[in-house]
Order: sequence, then structure tokens, then C-alpha cells
Amino acid sequence: MIQDELKFFKNWFANYCTLFATPIQEDARNFEIKQLHTHQVCLNAVRIAADLNLDEKEILLVEAIALFHDVGRFPQYQKYKTFDDNVSVNHAALSAKVLLGQNVLKGLRPHEQAMIIRTVTLHNVFSLPGDLDEETRLFANLVRDADKLDIMRVVIEYFEQDEGSRADAVALGLPDLPTYSSAVLSCIKRGEMAKKSDLTTLNDFKLLQLAWLYNLNFISSLQIVSERRYIQKLAALLPPTDDIKEAVELTRDSVERKLRSCKEVGK
Repeated sequence: MIQDELKFFKNWFANYCTLFATPIQEDARNFEIKQLHTHQVCLNAVRIAADLNLDEKEILLVEAIALFHDVGRFPQYQKYKTFDDNVSVNHAALSAKVLLGQNVLKGLRPHEQAMIIRTVTLHNVFSLPGDLDEETRLFANLVRDADKLDIMRVVIEYFEQDEGSRADAVALGLPDLPTYSSAVLSCIKRGEMAKKSDLTTLNDFKLLQLAWLYNLNFISSLQIVSERRYIQKLAALLPPTDDIKEAVELTRDSVERKLRSCKEVGK
């Protein structure tokens, strides 16, 4: 991929977003938050790719994948008024369908087209298939990390805002109750990712972001978590119970341990 091709894709995405312009304030907020999310995922992906010393063509391809990963969110929300795949459609599959239906990638080499479609389709799966080739696994993991990192930002900013300013679809329709699920806490204590099917309240949704920290694939991703103080910010949004404090400490220790290990290897 070359710069001109990526520039074309960015122009296409900007024009695509205008198709969903609406005078309805709540809908506009939800579309805008996904447009900003896309740009932030691109920035995260480029940083991680650069830290991995990928070459220029690879970085451009990574940015294109990040740019396209959520194009399905727009028609998803337009039709169903939700970002919850479980009650609407698989937004990753819909993203691939949009790209194929509009023939957006027609100017690329067949290998690049296939890579974008494959990794866009895989970006939201719970775990990647075991039979992926090394290159596809690298690009998929990279964009999955970049996506999770910005969803953490989105979630934190959502809860830091006044209720009247929030884009309501971010919360996936979960009730704002003081309770939280033992299933999600158990996953964190075992050092595992939690499943969205275990979420029962908004507190579970916040805890899910902590559980995601176990599934980040690159040291650069963990450095971003540390720099942006995501763990501290998420902790401040959760009830200060002993169970929650333990979960926060476990994820913090995991991130810090991996970062220390990387520094020691680099000496």
C-alpha cells in the first residue's frame, strides 16, 4: 500500500460518515463517537506498528484496517439504534460487507484486500482462530489492541461526562445499578478475559475493560495503558469494595510486571 491509497480511503471514510448525518441529537452523538473512535484507533494502531518496527507499507496497511474496522457500526446503529451485536448484527461482519458491497478496496493488490477483509472480520471475536498465518495474526492482534485501548478511553469519558451529554449507545443498554457480577470478577482473579454475556450492570462493563488488560498483545499497548492511567481512571469509576480493589490490584500488577520484564530484557 502507498500513501495515496490510504489518502483515498480516508476521503472515502469522511464522505461515508456524512451519509449518517442527522438532526436528532442523540443519534448524532452516537455517530460522532464512532467517527472519533475510528480516528483514535488509527493513531493507536500506527503507534504500536511503529514501535514494532514494521515497514512503511505495513504501517499503511495497519492504518487502513483500523480505519475500516468499524464502518459497520454506522448502518448498525442507523437500523437498530444500538451498538450491542447480541441484539442486532455482528458489526465486524457488517463492516466487511460494506467494504465488499461498495468495492472500496478495488485498487489494492489481492493480498492486501484479503488481509483487510479478514482482519476487519476478526477484530471483535473473543479469541483468534488457531490456524491463522503469522502475518494475519500480527495485523489482527495489533488492531484488536488498538481498538480495546480506545474503547477504554470511550468508556472512561462516558462515565466522566454529565448524563445529559453522554452518547447513550456506549453503555449497551446495561442498567446503572450498584451491583456487579461475580462471574466477571472471577475472570479477573483467574487472569482471564471476561465475556460480554456475563455483563449484568454498568459496573460489569467497567470491569470488562480491566479484564481486557490480560489480552493485550504488545508492550506498546501496555505502555499506553500506563501513560494514560486507564487502570486508575477505571478504578475511580467503580465501587470501592474489597472485591473491586483486589481486581484492580491484580490487573495493575499484571501490567506492571510485564512492563518490568520488558525493561529487564532490554538492558
